[in-house]
Amino acid sequence: MAKLFAIYQQPADTAAFDDYYFNKHLPLAKTLPGLRSYEVTSGDVMGMAGKHGAYLVAVLEFDSMAAIQAAMASAQGQATAADLANFAGAGVDIMVGETRRV
Repeated sequence: MAKLFAIYQQPADTAAFDDYYFNKHLPLAKTLPGLRSYEVTSGDVMGMAGKHGAYLVAVLEFDSMAAIQAAMASAQGQATAADLANFAGAGVDIMVGETRRV
């Protein structure tokens, strides 16, 4: 398995972020070819010392890194990536990696 992690920083207007993310971006991202599962954090993102600067973490699961690359190269992937500019003005870090259960 491989996962894509999208870590969104605290937006100035959380209600506007949530509205756009859940009503526009999430449905678009769920069309990515090869997507196996999609999870988002609920409530505050916490660090060991308390509330973290991140607002929301999305975890998208695929069969492999090649599947992530193919998904992001697709028309849906390009549209999903381009859509970030419409609501993630506070910043988003995207990370990908192979995963394994240990």
